[in-house]
Amino acid sequence: MNDFIKQVNEFPLIVKLLLCIPMVEIFYGICRIINQATKQPVDALYLVLAILTVIPGAFFMWAVDLVCVLMNGHAFLLG
Repeated sequence: MNDFIKQVNEFPLIVKLLLCIPMVEIFYGICRIINQATKQPVDALYLVLAILTVIPGAFFMWAVDLVCVLMNGHAFLLG
């Protein structure tokens, strides 16, 4: 699964920006869950935060991810 996250981080900038569109942003939420669930040891706080970014957080996380992609080159919690 770490290879999947590495591939997502290697997407071109335009693709990362398109993934920040509000309805498509759920993809980054799923990537955050996968990233946090596969880390050893699993940090429960970050895993819960990643889960909360999918449904209730999707309304504002697109803006956070957009800023993070423009500033850091990757989405929030995927670096």
